[in-house]
Amino acid sequence: MKVVILGGGFGGLKLANDLRKQREVDITLIDRFNFHQFQPLFYQVATCGLDASNISFPLRKAFQKDKNVHIRMATVQEINFEKKEIITDVATFPYEILVIATGADTNYFGNKQLIENTYPMKSTVEALQIKYRLLQNIEDAIYIKDENELERLLTVVIVGGGPTGVEMSGAIADMRRFVLPRDYPEINFKEKMKIFLLEGSPELLGPMSDQSSEQSKKYLERLGVHVWVNTIVQEYDGKKVTTKDGRQIDCGLVVWAAGVVGNVPAGINKEITVRGNRIKVDRYNQVSGLKDVYAIGDVSYMETPQYPHGHPQVASVPIAQAIVLAKNLKRQLKGKTVLEEFEYHDKGSMATVGRNLAVVDIPKPHLHLGGFPAWVIWMTLHLWLLLGVKNKFAVFGNWIYNYVTYDNNFRLIFRAFKRSNLRTDAAAGIEQSTTSDSKAG
Repeated sequence: MKVVILGGGFGGLKLANDLRKQREVDITLIDRFNFHQFQPLFYQVATCGLDASNISFPLRKAFQKDKNVHIRMATVQEINFEKKEIITDVATFPYEILVIATGADTNYFGNKQLIENTYPMKSTVEALQIKYRLLQNIEDAIYIKDENELERLLTVVIVGGGPTGVEMSGAIADMRRFVLPRDYPEINFKEKMKIFLLEGSPELLGPMSDQSSEQSKKYLERLGVHVWVNTIVQEYDGKKVTTKDGRQIDCGLVVWAAGVVGNVPAGINKEITVRGNRIKVDRYNQVSGLKDVYAIGDVSYMETPQYPHGHPQVASVPIAQAIVLAKNLKRQLKGKTVLEEFEYHDKGSMATVGRNLAVVDIPKPHLHLGGFPAWVIWMTLHLWLLLGVKNKFAVFGNWIYNYVTYDNNFRLIFRAFKRSNLRTDAAAGIEQSTTSDSKAG
């Protein structure tokens, strides 16, 4: 059985891992990156809490001992279902079984201005770009004499009140409290740096309980974050955010976390996609009308009695779907025709807000936790879900260090220089060194 998996996220990686011991299965895993990205901790990379390598794991390393698993770094351009081929920018790959696990991307709702001027956070690279922009704005603020311009440059707006927006807002608020005043004593961050969280619906953390929504809002406001609900962003020209109700915010950075849209490869008939650009699948994750083609995770849309409008787009869903799909593919190998239907069992949801602050909802038994206990549960679960022993130790070590010292070590701005500039800088450094030596002599 030749299985091709598109996407090395939670679902694709779990499926490949569950099938790798089946020697009669040949697996090709295709992703545009050569590493798995732990999305729940993107915001900590963006706010200098973790290094990008701490939450990234090389895909090839995960399958070093498995000769039947092949990793290919490529960008999918189109799927030819008649020929059973995946066309990419580097090669064409034939398949017998195709699993689409391409996840989701940022949803800008067709607003080109927002695409050009705001920063999404759906990859490690994008998280790093946010970090660089945040730090560079503060570096530039040192030289600003105009008070209004200074305040604009330091103001951060996060759009979207889901877990990503809430966690990002709280992390930046913690930086403003503990880290930045020590790094930049010449700037009054308490007065000049403002953080806004804008949410289009009436409450934060929509899929979670009302108690979690209210508690997270209270925590954020305690940290000094301006929370605006029922607020839809209409435009951002690079300097000013304008909302649908006419309010405006002068700001130097806008992080867009207001929604996601499925990454559907070209070749998929639009008639089998639904709202949010998700592919219709049956209870076995098989794509409607396509034999031997499956979709799992954020890109898939499955209706069940418990979830008549599709499953939530969270990491636990693709992992659970991958487990069931792997079992069914193994049954097919043995010639069995009775397959297992997928049913999602929600184990709970959570979001961290800041230092010692988080909210946790557990459906069975019906339980809500907030504050420090919820924060410990959040950290423990995310540490357990991380790939690689080295990554677990690195993240845990950084968390302990950050907690004890109220500081972090990843406030680095990397720039790309042309070779000519590097030579000029190097020459200037040698000349300066020679001059200093002669003066010293």
